[in-house]
Amino acid sequence: MKRNLYKEKRSKIDNRGLYAADDIKKGTKIIQYKGKIITVKESETNPKYDNDKAIYLFNINKKFDLDGDFKFNIARLINHSCEPNCEVDGIGYKLWVYAIKDIKKNEELTYDYGFSFDKDYRKYRCNCGSKKCCGYIVRSESRWRIKKSEKKD
Repeated sequence: MKRNLYKEKRSKIDNRGLYAADDIKKGTKIIQYKGKIITVKESETNPKYDNDKAIYLFNINKKFDLDGDFKFNIARLINHSCEPNCEVDGIGYKLWVYAIKDIKKNEELTYDYGFSFDKDYRKYRCNCGSKKCCGYIVRSESRWRIKKSEKKD
């Protein structure tokens, strides 16, 4: 029987998190992000996906999202980091979390949530504590805008 590469425990970033149960090599497929396929229209109009509470939504393509807000989806506990050690990738409607660098045993698994930089970015504080942390959950390509925006305020 294959042993899980991860374990759940309390996180310094946000509530609960997933941690490496053993050393994990770069490129390793760690866990599938599971859920229910819904339309983008549904995710934009259903009050369940109100950004004022925790949501576990992945954009798959222009038409479909994956709702991961289910207890069977343990991958939903992976927290955001501005300096992640994982990324999510997939084929079709199956999403997997992969290691993008070597991960040490007991290190928290993280990925960049990829939130866009918009007028509401201040609602999503980042607590990752990395040296590259910009203070907000914003995709890496847009973090330079935060420094520029903060100077204006």
